[in-house]
Amino acid sequence: MTVSLRYAARSDVGMVRASNQDSAYAGPHLVVLCDGMGGPAGGDIASAVAVEHLMPLDADSHQAGELLGLLRDAVQDAHAELISRSSEDPDLAGLGTTCIAIMRSGNKLAMVHVGDSRAYLLRDGELTQVTTDHTFVEYLVETGRLTREQARRHPQRSVLLRVLGDAEGDVQLDESIREAVPGDRWLLCSDGLCGPVSAETIGEVLATVEDPGEAADQLIDLALRAGGPDNVTAVVVDVVDDDPQPQTDPQVVGSAAGRRQRRRTAASVGSPAEPAPGSTPASRAAALVAGLDGTQTDEEDEDDAVSEQAEAARATRRRQRRRAALGTLVLALALIGACFLGYRWTQTQYYVTSESDHVVIYRGIPQEVGPLALSHKVETVTTPLVSDLDSRMRERLAETVSQPSLAAAREYVEVTVTGHVATPSASPSPSPSASATATARATATATASASASPTPTRGR
Repeated sequence: MTVSLRYAARSDVGMVRASNQDSAYAGPHLVVLCDGMGGPAGGDIASAVAVEHLMPLDADSHQAGELLGLLRDAVQDAHAELISRSSEDPDLAGLGTTCIAIMRSGNKLAMVHVGDSRAYLLRDGELTQVTTDHTFVEYLVETGRLTREQARRHPQRSVLLRVLGDAEGDVQLDESIREAVPGDRWLLCSDGLCGPVSAETIGEVLATVEDPGEAADQLIDLALRAGGPDNVTAVVVDVVDDDPQPQTDPQVVGSAAGRRQRRRTAASVGSPAEPAPGSTPASRAAALVAGLDGTQTDEEDEDDAVSEQAEAARATRRRQRRRAALGTLVLALALIGACFLGYRWTQTQYYVTSESDHVVIYRGIPQEVGPLALSHKVETVTTPLVSDLDSRMRERLAETVSQPSLAAAREYVEVTVTGHVATPSASPSPSPSASATATARATATATASASASPTPTRGR
């Protein structure tokens, strides 16, 4: 089984920052991510210097047992250069950078880490944060003084305890060796991604988007949609086995890509003892990055094709976001218009129903949308009462009777509902004994009346 890496590196300045102080590199044997700090110039230089020192390690000639030592030496060299630059140039005082790098030899991965840039591992659908942030709030969490949720909102969550270039002496690194397991997906990211975007969302994108480049693009877009308060950089790496066409071209993004220019060393070109530029991933990448002090000659003033591709990719993402925003707006307006027209139609309808022993007429339809009722009462009929109607009409009114207009609803009440008033049943026939008693009473009454009446006299 032959293990190889498929990778993609993406970076964006974000929605707030004026310059990109992140740098990243991705190649077949090495991936690196650095997040610089120390002012507009200092942060740019710090992250690019660290990437430049590590890039030459992207080669297949190293043994697994020497990976950590090589990474450690390269990081220490970058640290020493940053200390030297800040001491020589007052404008660069305080510059520094985080650094996280993974180097592969065969099926072994060596990782070094300092700062708060993170490495995540997606294995069998489960996302794990592999690195520990070297921050003040992380220290408070580990010592039980803060909860994880409190740390996310803490005002000092960006205060770093360890970075490259912050103080003289050897830098303290977190180091580890792991197996390169086919099917694993790694993510290196700056805090511009893992700050505004939750780990759950990051894991969902990594688990569902197959292509590393598309996954990195989506993660960048999510950070920008969340406000993009910082530079945001992502490197997505897949461990694959028996890849018929292993990926070999290196990718450089962020500050390192923006500041690169052609190397001005003709000595290595044509030298038989050293590989010519472009013959290895590391040498091809080295040809893309130079002049980190900011000086340029006239012939080195233009960016090369990689820089143009990075800018084109950013422009494409911006156009995609604008189109997506416009599409969302059009869809929202269409939905609002449809809802308005639908509501207008409901208000042309009427229905007759019963309520509290009265027949009532409603305008609209007997439905609700959330808190919005689509009908309101317009008339209450005083007579007949619902209790005066027959059972069939009461059942019909309980189910509501739709009518196309108010006039039709009134006519329905006047003609149909009123016509279903219950008819009183006939009085029962009196029994024979009751009839006889009534006749006797009537005769007695008539006799008494006759006796009481005076006898008329005749005239003389």
